[in-house]
Amino acid sequence: MLNLELFLPFLAAVLLVELTPGPNMGFLAIVSAQWGRASGLATVAGITLGLLVYMLGTVAGLSALILKVPGLYQVLRWAGIAYLLWLAWDTWKGGPGKDAETAASERPGRRDLFLRGLVANLLNPKVAVFYITLLPGFTDTRLGHLVVQSLILGSIHVTVSVAVHLAIVFMAARAGPLLEAQLAKGRGSLIDTTFALGLVAIAVWMVWETRL
Repeated sequence: MLNLELFLPFLAAVLLVELTPGPNMGFLAIVSAQWGRASGLATVAGITLGLLVYMLGTVAGLSALILKVPGLYQVLRWAGIAYLLWLAWDTWKGGPGKDAETAASERPGRRDLFLRGLVANLLNPKVAVFYITLLPGFTDTRLGHLVVQSLILGSIHVTVSVAVHLAIVFMAARAGPLLEAQLAKGRGSLIDTTFALGLVAIAVWMVWETRL
């Protein structure tokens, strides 16, 4: 069902894309370092669902609307940037003198983090552009069943993405004990400011990455 001569180049391209730093990678690192592994895993689940929505939409021909209607692309793009800035504000506004107990009480639930990951990914139209431009280049019309080929390739990309995102979560979550020690010393405000600035940097990164 797949052209094996095209499969290895596709796999190499996917690995290169996923290992290149991007908004998802930075967002996951911040969430996992700030709130731990379980929070990071919930966010991964949301991001993955967002990828699946765009991948299936591309196969069904719906994602192409984002390129056919330039205004729609820009609306999604700037909504995603604004959402990241809102997350930065929400992270920063905790106030000074935050201790470990206060920080734990303000930690978003897993459902909220799942939704944050989902929304952040759905508001990144570059994901749709990625699938629209990548998948057709690695399907073989001689084999037929282009929809099935696209679904297989898209599923491989999602699998690689999950593996990379999980690695980021586990590595970033190891910073958790260090953060708890700093919270115990009453440095919660400084930590919140650092993470908020990180989210602002990701928003600026997205401005650059999603330009057409």
